[in-house]
Amino acid sequence: MTVKSRKKDEEPEQSEEQKPQVDPLEEARAQADQYLDMARRLQADFDNYRKRTARENEEFRKFACSSIVSDLLTIVDDLDRALEHAGEETDFVTGIRGVRTNMMKVLESNGLKEIPADGAFDPNYHEALCAVDGEEDDMIAEVFQKGYTLNDKVLRFSKVKVTRKTS
Repeated sequence: MTVKSRKKDEEPEQSEEQKPQVDPLEEARAQADQYLDMARRLQADFDNYRKRTARENEEFRKFACSSIVSDLLTIVDDLDRALEHAGEETDFVTGIRGVRTNMMKVLESNGLKEIPADGAFDPNYHEALCAVDGEEDDMIAEVFQKGYTLNDKVLRFSKVKVTRKTS
């Protein structure tokens, strides 16, 4: 008499009548639905990736020139200082004004905007360098350096003198 040894995890063999009947067509449909769901998820992931990459590229393009614009602003400041000290309105002074105007048009067409520095102090746009006595709190008394935004992001804060209400 021979004894067959069985492994623990093995189930005893079932006869054909005991096995559940699976319809091959239903099995194929279930697998097709599974593949379709995976394809849809993959397509959605790729679409999200494409949109995110396009947004990142647009954002990069907007601010890629921020370094050169910042450097050009120092030249604009120099032109402003020169024009402040220009005496009479000669052809030379008129030419310098034209150069400054043209440079600002080019910078503004690339998204540069001057930060308004009149009225109330806003720490999101202004940097207070000192305070003086005044009639109201947090009003801008003097502008030391103009501030600018590039595509609605602060490129350079306005450097200002702020008032403090005297008691």
